[in-house]
Order: sequence, then structure tokens, then C-alpha cells
Amino acid sequence: MDIKQKVKDLPDSPGVYIMKDAEGKIIYIGKAISLKKRVKSYFTKSSSTPFKQGLLVSQIKDIEYKPTHSEAEALLLEAGLIKKYQPRYNVELRDGKSYPLVKISNESSPCVSICRPKKKQDGIFFGPYTNAGLLREALQIIRKVLPFRTCKNLPKRSCLDYHLRLCPAPCLGNISQKKYQQTIHHLKLLLEGRQEALYEDLKRKMQQESAKKKYEAAAHLRDQMQSIAFLYSSSGVKSYLYEAQQLKEVLHLPVAPERIEALDISHISAQGAVGSLVYFYKGKPDKNNYRRFRIKEVRGNNDYQMLAEVARRRYSRLKNEGGILPDLIVVDGGKGQVSAVKKELDNLNLDIPILGLAKAKEEIFLPKKKNPIVLSADSPGLQLLQRLRDEAHRFAQSYHHILRRKDLLEEKG
Repeated sequence: MDIKQKVKDLPDSPGVYIMKDAEGKIIYIGKAISLKKRVKSYFTKSSSTPFKQGLLVSQIKDIEYKPTHSEAEALLLEAGLIKKYQPRYNVELRDGKSYPLVKISNESSPCVSICRPKKKQDGIFFGPYTNAGLLREALQIIRKVLPFRTCKNLPKRSCLDYHLRLCPAPCLGNISQKKYQQTIHHLKLLLEGRQEALYEDLKRKMQQESAKKKYEAAAHLRDQMQSIAFLYSSSGVKSYLYEAQQLKEVLHLPVAPERIEALDISHISAQGAVGSLVYFYKGKPDKNNYRRFRIKEVRGNNDYQMLAEVARRRYSRLKNEGGILPDLIVVDGGKGQVSAVKKELDNLNLDIPILGLAKAKEEIFLPKKKNPIVLSADSPGLQLLQRLRDEAHRFAQSYHHILRRKDLLEEKG
């Protein structure tokens, strides 16, 4: 796909755009309230176009983007990505201009503020950010999930922010220094663009609280996880966090699944039947772990037994070799398909959660459950399962077509 077509396909929504050169190196990162309009403006010729922009455009060979819910969220994502990749054409963010920074003070109960330091100060700084107004808006969004102190001096009584649940009031001793420092640590991870590390830390702490039977504290951490995952879900990078958590709750899984495998069968009237296995890790396809199977043991048109053969060969090998087992198995189909694979897992003494996704009504079937589970069409968890099911189907069909072409060539030869 050429650059012009990529620009046409950009959404008219907020987000961050990432420009790359011919070698795939990131050369510029920017934010926009409308990705389509902003990126299109780079390719609109004008006599007033700055020389630097013209030079940048001449080197753009690829464009990626990450949508966000708002321009304020795009601002944070942009700064984190710039800090991580240091693109050469983003030098204006490092050229000494007085751009706003986020400061976290060096105190036992740190204060978080926006500043434009003219001389060296104590504290930890994040940024720079290109828009102070959007930065304030972004911090207000984050503050609803991770409440923090903004007052320069600790007051002697609670303020409005405390009553609005934007500050845990360390001034009153309502939160221990240890817990408040945890909140600040999580804020730092967020400002560094390390949402995944933050999510994992929250998940670990939630499991610890649950093990101690401190269910209220565990529920609070769970709510934080979901809020942070939703905050970044539209980027496509962190959406699996929300998807996996929803599947865990709806399907009563022991863990939010990170490693998911999907199985499918492809054949035409039982001729040249093949099986496929696709592997998703944290919501993304990991094609190095895809597997193909020529059906060897089943004769006739029996999808149930074909799936059973694929499951038996796959998971007996993993068990014998001490491989990493998936957190969830997805099969294309309903009760019959689920039962066939479940029987093989039981024979291998493997306790791996399994479900079937039936395409007709997008119903979810679980072993030993009479009625299917139906999720709304816009459910993140369902959308993850659909991506898995559809990718397994595509992979199975592609393998079947390869074998069919090979057989035809051998017949002609």
C-alpha cells in the first residue's frame, strides 16, 4: 500500500502518527485531533511549506498510527514515544524551548505539578509536552484513576480535591506513605509510556490482596486495571488487557489469558483435510508459533474427530516436551467440537480452559454447560475471540489450498 492510500485510510479521530523512512526507522512522531487531516496536511504542497517539513516528507516511506480517545491522551502517548525512540525530526522538543514538563517532587508524599523550569530544580521530570492545556486535561483524566496530590504545601485539613476523590489526602494521614508511593510509582510508569508494566504490577498486587482475602482492596485494584486498560484500549496496543480481563470474568477463567490457541479444520468433502493452529500472545498473532497438520488418522467427513486428532497431536507433544501450555483454547464450532477436544485434554490429564465459538450466532460454548454465553457485538472479549477464530480459519484454508495446488501439479506431472 502506498503512502497516499495510507493517508486516505487514516481515521478522522484523535491519535498519534508515526512516520518511518525507507529503512523502517522512525523519523517523526506527532499527535493530532484528526489523524486524517493532520497527516494529509504534510503532503499538501504550498510555497509557504517550511524547508524542514519538505525534507521530512521526502523521506517518509511508511506511516503507522495509534488512535486514542482524546487529543489529551494523544499528547501523553506522543511524549512517551518520542522519549523512547528519539526521532531525528522531533528535535524541536529538545531544542531548549520552554515547553511544559510534569514534575514529581522529592518528598515523602510527592506533589505532582506542571512547570517550565528556567533553572535546575529537585524532583523527577517528564516531557516535554507541546500543549500545556492538553497536558492539564490529561492529568485530570489520569487523576481519576490514580489520585495524587497537587498542592505545593501540605494543608492542615481536607480540600475539595479530596472530596472529589482526586487526592487521597496524605496530609491527613488517610493513606500510608507506602501506599501513596505506590500510586506515584504507577503514575511514573504511565508517564513513561509503560502501561503494560503498570497493568502487570496492578494485577500482581490484586492477586496478593485476593490471596489475603482482602477482597475490597483487590476489587479496587481490579477497577484501576480496567480503567487504565480502557484509557488506552483504542490504540490497539493495549486493548488486549481489557479484552483478556473481560474474558476472565465472563468465562470464570483462572487467569486473564495471555497465550491463546485457536484450532480449525479445512477440507472439501473430506478430501485433503488439514488442521490449523494459530497462537496469539497478549492479543497479537505470534506466527512463529502457528502450526499446520495434515489429517492422518480420520477417514470420512468427521470434523469432531479431526479436531480431536489435532488436539491430541498438539498437546501430547507439548506435555511430553515440557512446553508452555496455553491459557485458553478456542475451537471453531459448538458443543460437539468442544466436547471432542475436551475429551483429548482429559485423556492427557491437562486442565486447559476451552471454548467453542459458533459462527452462526456468535455463541460461546463451554464444556459441561448446557446453554451458550452470548456477548454483545461490541464486546472486547468477543472481538478477541472472533479475531482468533477467523485467523485460524484463514490459516487452515491457505494450507488446504497449498496442498490442493501441489496435488494438481503432481497429477499433471
